[in-house]
Amino acid sequence: MFLKTFGWSFAVTLIALVVAFLYGGPQALILCLILGILEISLSFDNAVVNARILERMNPFWQKMFLSVGIIIAVFGMRILFPLLIVGVTADLNPVEAVSLAMEKGDPHTPGSYGYLLHEAHPQIAAFGGMFLLMLFLDFILAHRDIKWIKFLEIPLARLGKLEGASLIIGMAALAIAGAVAGEKQGIVLLAGLLGMITYFLVNGLGNLFDVDGDGDVDATDADLVVHSGPSGAAQLAGKAALMLFLYLEVIDASFSFDGVIGAFAITSDPIIIALGLGFIGAMFVRSLTVFLVRQGTLDEFEYLDHGAHWAIGALAVILLVTIVVPVNEIVTGLIGVVFIGAAFIGSVRRNKRAHAAEQAQSLEPANS
Repeated sequence: MFLKTFGWSFAVTLIALVVAFLYGGPQALILCLILGILEISLSFDNAVVNARILERMNPFWQKMFLSVGIIIAVFGMRILFPLLIVGVTADLNPVEAVSLAMEKGDPHTPGSYGYLLHEAHPQIAAFGGMFLLMLFLDFILAHRDIKWIKFLEIPLARLGKLEGASLIIGMAALAIAGAVAGEKQGIVLLAGLLGMITYFLVNGLGNLFDVDGDGDVDATDADLVVHSGPSGAAQLAGKAALMLFLYLEVIDASFSFDGVIGAFAITSDPIIIALGLGFIGAMFVRSLTVFLVRQGTLDEFEYLDHGAHWAIGALAVILLVTIVVPVNEIVTGLIGVVFIGAAFIGSVRRNKRAHAAEQAQSLEPANS
């Protein structure tokens, strides 16, 4: 099971490292490996959220995520996205943007590829930060029977009863980000607003074709759902799965912002960045996502959902903070690992308590 799921990731990693070595020698190989590890460490929460969405798709759309989705993740977000940002920022055509990228200029040198991408960081951080913040708020403000960090999640669920609570908090956060952005205030507010609009748009389209909140299926959507999931949950097909797929890709793209920007603190070479972040990091994230789905890990360890969304909330705040103050990539990566690790440990303890309670209950008739 493990080799079947991660086999392609290990193979692609080996190929990427060989290409990096042939391209730039031992130094390029080491940088490629560092970037791959960075991307994986930043993406544990991404994999958990992806898995929760992916398990609601039928096998066809799960394969689409692994095929078309990986193309979007590698070439779209790790290669084309930085080129697009630099091209728009510096008013360059695609050929000029590629030429500038291949010059491998120092990120601290004005006019270089890395420098221009760094200059665009405030609007990238505002867009990604607000998208992820709305994702976190919609999860944490909803009423849930299972709660992890109870002293926070119980009052937040009460706050969620206020109509439009997530929108109010999100707008307040964007206003604060804009207020401290200085001369970038206008572009930060616009980018953040677009991030919120994008979230509501893709989330709304998903809900338009989705099952009801109670898990029932509308009669008009019955042909879009098959009940063949390993956990017994409805798996979507047709338009429902397509919208969920688009939603998943936007979420996946938002998670990649910090990795793409952080990579330029390590190297400005777009080839090494593509090999490390895209071919190594993105492949392992997808393999981990599939592993979680096939193993039913999210149903077995029920706090993982909570841990992933708390990590998303932390990442959203970090992205907004980096509009003004740089935050080390190690801190960003560790926060996700810490939340996921703590949620996993908490889930194991919860399962042990539940198992002990079941054993005690089963022994009661015999004792009486």
